[in-house]
Amino acid sequence: MRPIDLPSSTPPDLAARLRRNRPSRRDALWLFGASLGAGTLSSGLSGCAVSPVTGERILVGMSEEQERQIDAQQAPHQFSQDLGAVQDDEVNRYVGTVGRTLQQRTQRRDMPYSYRTLNANYINAYTFPGGAMGVTRGILVELQDESELAALLGHELAHVNARHAAQRQGQALVAQVAVVSLAAATQDSAWSPLVGLGSQLGASAMLARYSREHEHQADALGQDYLVQAGYPAEGMTQLHQLLVSQHKDKPGLLETMFSSHPMSTDRMARAQELARTQYAGSRSAPRQRERFMDSTASLRRIRPAIQACKNGELAMGRKALGEAQGQFAQALKVAPRDYAAHLRMGQCLQAQGQAREAQRHVETARAIYPQEAQAHKLAATLHLGLRDPGAAYAALEQHDRVLPGDPGVLFLKAVSLDGMGQDRRAAEHYARFLQISRQGEAAQFSANRLKAMGHVVR
Repeated sequence: MRPIDLPSSTPPDLAARLRRNRPSRRDALWLFGASLGAGTLSSGLSGCAVSPVTGERILVGMSEEQERQIDAQQAPHQFSQDLGAVQDDEVNRYVGTVGRTLQQRTQRRDMPYSYRTLNANYINAYTFPGGAMGVTRGILVELQDESELAALLGHELAHVNARHAAQRQGQALVAQVAVVSLAAATQDSAWSPLVGLGSQLGASAMLARYSREHEHQADALGQDYLVQAGYPAEGMTQLHQLLVSQHKDKPGLLETMFSSHPMSTDRMARAQELARTQYAGSRSAPRQRERFMDSTASLRRIRPAIQACKNGELAMGRKALGEAQGQFAQALKVAPRDYAAHLRMGQCLQAQGQAREAQRHVETARAIYPQEAQAHKLAATLHLGLRDPGAAYAALEQHDRVLPGDPGVLFLKAVSLDGMGQDRRAAEHYARFLQISRQGEAAQFSANRLKAMGHVVR
């Protein structure tokens, strides 16, 4: 086998250790991080369209069909990065019911809207350009009534209806996610599984860095949808007040939302003025607090666990792993069967070199929520670190059954087969991976492995 040149941040002699089936803890961490940044999308061409909201000509980077395609292809992967929809059908049905009530008041009623509450602990809501929407459990437990939830969903619906994502970035908006993940992974590969947890600037923050102009328009449209659906306009002002006060008290927990949705006192003042004047007649409309409380009771019961998970993620971002472990342990005392808490504890323990204990939590997470993909990927990297590439490959197969199309999993499969000594199949997987991605550490590692196996890389 010829010597190969690895990326500068690749652990030294990684390839040799994989061949001997003796990867180190840092190797497993690097592999997981490299897989996170795998794969990009090319940006589309710009063109003109008519705004569904204003009727004016606007410059867009994708067609409506491309908007729908991006949702279908990319939204499932982002929702999985946010640990999937909560395992509570009542909560998801309820959020969907409120969303569908609002979407009937929008300009683009034929878009394939969908709504889910995600297991993510940070505070945010976001939507893909075709209307696939996620609301984190972190923000849902902070809301006080249904009018605030309707304001949140209305704001996101407005971004879809005004085609803000299409105007601003086109197809490049999803490619940006991969670029951010890759850049973070190359900064400190040993810590790459923890990227984004401290600042909460994950991929969802990059889906749409809306301008202030777009945010003002989304507020106004969302407030209009809100009132048309029978809620008081104050629902939007209450939402703004909640976010501003939360940001002042706990700034780290709102960095994602404030990055992707720039907040200002001017935005809040505009919503207040519209509620006082144009929508004054909606003041007596029901806020539906009781219905909101009843429908979200299961999440509010574990609110201390969600808060502890938030604190643990912030501590992980600071590399304060002992503190993070304590927070996740606290979360598990409140909610012993919480998927997100077990997964985060597994990541935290893996980073501390406690692979066996990490594996116990990750396997529990897999048993709790086998339909969610992230625990399967984390289990695979732990198996690789524990020198069991066969079990790693089996976990990755399970990941593909749940969530096909992740280039990072294809890369990890190649590594697993490499560790099993199945050169031909490993080479096939490395080559397939390079057909998808030619940039980043995983791509360079794949190319070097193929060269070392005697294959010509074009």
